[in-house]
Amino acid sequence: MTWLVLGATMLVGCATSGPPREEANPDPLEPMNRAVYRFNDVADRYVGKPVARGYEKVTPAVVRQGIGNFLDNLRYPITIVNDLLQGKLRQGGADLARFAINTTVGIFGVFDPATAAGLRENDEDFGQTLAVWGLGEGPYLMIPIFGPYTVGSAIGDLAGTQVSVLTQGPEGRAAIALWALYLVDKRQRLLDVDDEIQSSFDPYLFIRDAYLQNRRYKILDGNIPEEDLYPEEDFEDDPES
Repeated sequence: MTWLVLGATMLVGCATSGPPREEANPDPLEPMNRAVYRFNDVADRYVGKPVARGYEKVTPAVVRQGIGNFLDNLRYPITIVNDLLQGKLRQGGADLARFAINTTVGIFGVFDPATAAGLRENDEDFGQTLAVWGLGEGPYLMIPIFGPYTVGSAIGDLAGTQVSVLTQGPEGRAAIALWALYLVDKRQRLLDVDDEIQSSFDPYLFIRDAYLQNRRYKILDGNIPEEDLYPEEDFEDDPES
């Protein structure tokens, strides 16, 4: 738990008046992170990926879709709570309605009638909320088995376990089985990007940069500053011209 305490301290120390700016070096723990990545890669190669492929092979697509919907619905209270914590009251009301419709009409979330009714799915978490409140994401972390995080998103996920039906509902063997299903489903959804990752020059950097860009996109609700999209140096005159 020590690293979590240190992470929380670092987040508080990075407090600002708005969404955090990107760190000059978002990966100061790169040697350690690369070692963990190598461990995860071996574990995934011999366990995670084969299990996910087997699950995909024996489970019809329509069944996988229903299972994925069910698991997403179990975690949807995290989005609702963070809507409210971020002051997104209208979105929070829509997400509460979405959760209620899918849990009842959609049979515990197996089906998704809420989307058909015009209630789109949102994705908010406690890590995003901390960032909106002005607390920096902190350094990048590669966590054994669970993969890429930042200190902020890791702390946010721990907080999310307190309001997720996935972790607060079943106990004992049922809880273990549900978590195993969640991890297999999550890995199966990523099978399509495996080739792109492995064909990259440095898979570690590919995963890191993609994850950090995705976190920034979520924190800013997709409103990336124009200067980030079109850096000034891209438009500087060629000194030799």
